[in-house]
Amino acid sequence: MSVEQVTGNVDELRWFKSSYSGSDGGDCVEVAGGRDAVFVRDSKVAGGGPVLRASRGAWGLFVTLASKTEG
Repeated sequence: MSVEQVTGNVDELRWFKSSYSGSDGGDCVEVAGGRDAVFVRDSKVAGGGPVLRASRGAWGLFVTLASKTEG
């Protein structure tokens, strides 16, 4: 699986906050789907923090594996 940090402008993406993120400022993740990739960032530093880019296939594998360990 390959993931890279994005340094370009990703402000035009439509970001979604994780349903597991609370409103108390804890660990929050936002995800945005691009044409060929999925982007992930920390919502607490959304405007200036790092953004990770994963291919759609890599993201699908991550979600599959993560859902198997949840419980």
